[in-house]
Amino acid sequence: MRKLLTEVDLTGLSSSDVPPMFREVVERGWSVTGSGARVLTDLRTDPDGSHFDRLAEETTVNGRGMTDYDLPAEPAAADARASVLLRRCLAYAADCLRAAGEQFGDDAVRAYVSLSLGGLDDDLLTAQVTFCTPLPDTPPYIAGLEQVQDAAVAELSLRDCPVGG
Repeated sequence: MRKLLTEVDLTGLSSSDVPPMFREVVERGWSVTGSGARVLTDLRTDPDGSHFDRLAEETTVNGRGMTDYDLPAEPAAADARASVLLRRCLAYAADCLRAAGEQFGDDAVRAYVSLSLGGLDDDLLTAQVTFCTPLPDTPPYIAGLEQVQDAAVAELSLRDCPVGG
């Protein structure tokens, strides 16, 4: 992920990089479930208590693959695809983290942006974003984040987001 972040032009990253359906998610904000999970309101579908624990609830409810159907799938366009996907993910993550900070009055929520190969032949770059709140009595969402090798993953906090958007 470090390499991708240094190679992709993130100049002018803003809410305009976020696909419309994800902008709607940001606009509808956050809510808290009966277990205390912080979830994006628009993504919440399951009744309270249907998850193993709070971390599972947050990552399940908040996790989504980033829109990519409008991007080229051919290998020759891999760099352009990576650039757009990363911009979309980072802009969405930043908008959601800012909204969480405003609503909850803290910077506890973390975003996890991952890019990995998927598709029918595992040859198409895909991206996912999820959010969770680290808890002192729960293992991290991705243990050994620095050692992940089958994907590019970044953990982001509100402090990592540029002001504005």
